[in-house]
Amino acid sequence: MSGQWPAILASLLITSCGGFRTVPGQPGGTSGPSAPAQILDFTILYGRNCAGCHGREGRGGVAIGIGEPVYLAIASDAAITRATADGVAGTAMPAFAKRSGGMLTDDQISAIVRGIRSRWAKPDALRDVEPPPYAASQTGDAERGAAVYGTFCSSCHGPGGRGGARASSIVDAAYLQLVSDQELRTLVIVGRPDLGAPDWRGDLPGRPMSPQDVFDVVAWLAGQRPALPGQPYSTALLPGGVR
Repeated sequence: MSGQWPAILASLLITSCGGFRTVPGQPGGTSGPSAPAQILDFTILYGRNCAGCHGREGRGGVAIGIGEPVYLAIASDAAITRATADGVAGTAMPAFAKRSGGMLTDDQISAIVRGIRSRWAKPDALRDVEPPPYAASQTGDAERGAAVYGTFCSSCHGPGGRGGARASSIVDAAYLQLVSDQELRTLVIVGRPDLGAPDWRGDLPGRPMSPQDVFDVVAWLAGQRPALPGQPYSTALLPGGVR
């Protein structure tokens, strides 16, 4: 009988382990973590790559809320995909696509864009009001833009855009160096609901901004951006030509 114990013990061990043919302490054939490039879950991808700037629920943070229904009503999937994949040159928005130096595959970027649209877009976001176009089709007039700013924006952002009692400066050089003209345009149209800033319909009750108003005020804002952001002063401007 004693000679049968090794066989009996082996049988019990196999039964208690469910017949798994793995080394103790090692993961099974399907229990290991997925390779990063295989992750297509929106919650994981958005949380790891987007939430830090755009907010956990897409409602904004240090950057615009890409889950805001008005934003999703004016921005096409192609535009969102392009910005996500390739980034926005000259701003804090990096490129996420591998082909552009990022870490995400095209399938992962598509999963992010689909997830943003399916979770946060709302069919009635515009309430049957035609918005100004998302992308600029013409150059605005900065001189007219100054008047547009005075009409629609100065009550919050103060004279000349330097800040007021209800909102901060929007002509700060450091800020303008970090945003593109398109982002300025998007902000004017979409607003920042998370910060209490209305969209293009709500700056002046009963009088939405026209497409031309948007073209012009963006031209005025862009005109406040330093010509050479981040560059040192010319030596010609320094006493004695000191280098």
